[in-house]
Amino acid sequence: MIVSKIDLLNKQFSRRMFGYSRMEVDQFMLELAEVLGNAADSQKGLRKKIKQLEQSVKEYRQRDEILRDTLMSTQKMVDDLKVTAGREAQLIIDEARSKADDTVQKGHHRLAQVHEEIENLKRQRTQFEIQLKGLLKSHLAMVEMNDPEKEKVEELESKLKYLKKVD
Repeated sequence: MIVSKIDLLNKQFSRRMFGYSRMEVDQFMLELAEVLGNAADSQKGLRKKIKQLEQSVKEYRQRDEILRDTLMSTQKMVDDLKVTAGREAQLIIDEARSKADDTVQKGHHRLAQVHEEIENLKRQRTQFEIQLKGLLKSHLAMVEMNDPEKEKVEELESKLKYLKKVD
């Protein structure tokens, strides 16, 4: 049975000669005691449940705090990793650029050497051609030149021919 404040204020007992009816008052007191006992038990249960819920809330708050700390630590680690990876990437890029510049520089140097070798070979060819032409001219001049011994040999040959005819 549930008794409200209004029920208590509006409760009226029948009157008897020496006051209210004792039986009605005792009956009402029993009902009231039962209601108050139920209310006390209910209140005790609710307080127990409140403590459990407060403990659960406390645990959830601790977990939330741990999760936040973990998340912050993880975020800091990720940020540190990003910074480290960025530095390493920049170092790799710088090293690659340096190697590329060295390779290009070596290529330019080798190209200059090849051009110089080509020019040297062209000069050598020109000198060889000039020397060869000079040599050929001198040999041609020697071939065309009248050699006195050659004339003697030709004269002797003609005499031999004549003698052979006469015989």
